[in-house]
Amino acid sequence: MKILYLDCFGGISGDMMLGAMIDAGVSPAAVQSQLELLGLEGYSLKIFQDKTRGFRGTRFVVEVGYGHQPHRTWEDIRGIIENSKLHPQVKRHALEIFEKLALAEARVHGVEPRHVHFHEVGAVDSIVDIVGTAIALHEAGVGKVYSSPLPAGYGTVQTRHGILPVPAPATAELLRGFPIRPVDVEGELVTPTGAAIVAALAGGFGPLPAMKIAQIGYGLGANDYGIPNFLRVFIGEEIERQPASEQEISILQTNIDDLNPEILAYVTEKLLASGALDVWLTPVIMKKGRPGNLLTALCLPEKEEELMQLIFAETSTLGVRRRREKRFCLPRKHISVETEFGTVRVKVATCRDDSGWQMSPEYEDCRRLALEKNVPLKNVYICAIEAAREALCRFGE
Repeated sequence: MKILYLDCFGGISGDMMLGAMIDAGVSPAAVQSQLELLGLEGYSLKIFQDKTRGFRGTRFVVEVGYGHQPHRTWEDIRGIIENSKLHPQVKRHALEIFEKLALAEARVHGVEPRHVHFHEVGAVDSIVDIVGTAIALHEAGVGKVYSSPLPAGYGTVQTRHGILPVPAPATAELLRGFPIRPVDVEGELVTPTGAAIVAALAGGFGPLPAMKIAQIGYGLGANDYGIPNFLRVFIGEEIERQPASEQEISILQTNIDDLNPEILAYVTEKLLASGALDVWLTPVIMKKGRPGNLLTALCLPEKEEELMQLIFAETSTLGVRRRREKRFCLPRKHISVETEFGTVRVKVATCRDDSGWQMSPEYEDCRRLALEKNVPLKNVYICAIEAAREALCRFGE
């Protein structure tokens, strides 16, 4: 399935969304020709390449003429969309986005959603941005949409209702229940239309999902907030998560209370070196109150006999218990990452609920670097995990 990821680094608005989709390969002619099916008049589109803080992208500008534009309510706009000859999926997405926006405006202004009205010029702008977004999604064949947390700037914004705080009331209402991230930027990074698009379409929030990236697009915003003001989109095929695999394992156990503990430590190391999946010692109280240890080794069934003979040869036990069990393993792999201290191997497993990764830096790598650089071991661990997370996000895994 083709998916779309919204990387809202510089925020999101309707024009940024369309600019990014066109920059990613959606035909501007296809968007414009389908917008004409709405029967709107008095506007024109300008689509061109530009730069923001040194980075290129596409600008999508709706220019509304000075001629008369009728007063439009949410009911009027819904009728325009429903009565058009647009594809049913385009209509559905456009109506979902507009409904989110109308409900937010209704709550803010204390009116019924059907009575929400849009400023004469703003109505045309919003219709083009929202319906155009729905058209672009359909043209790109997008089946799912994901988004990064939305950036929350600060300050005020000039609106037709006067000066309002950032985020504007309707935007704040639309962001209810969604993750946001504070940024030290004065300005409106997320507009009501942009928030409505995310609220209606995004099926999840977080870093890049598992996908094979095919297209990347940059949609430029109209303002300069001191940062590159772009929305970046990634379009590609979703990579299905591998399910946890079932595996049969053998468990070997024996109780020992008459052996030098130093030998037990040696046996543990030797079992691991001989192919045991895991080995551990558990303190136990044995008969007559004697302290002892329960030696447990996990292994694949084919290693049973070899490891059992090793336990008999290296310890004082007279018997080893054996049983078979099943275990479920998450898909995992090893990656090498560069940290400020050096290279560290990291074991990475994907969580079953697709909520992220489980990461475990290799102890020996971290220990060696901690000793070489004379830094706390925990610092090396933290750097390795952060580097691994950045690498996975960068490559969309």
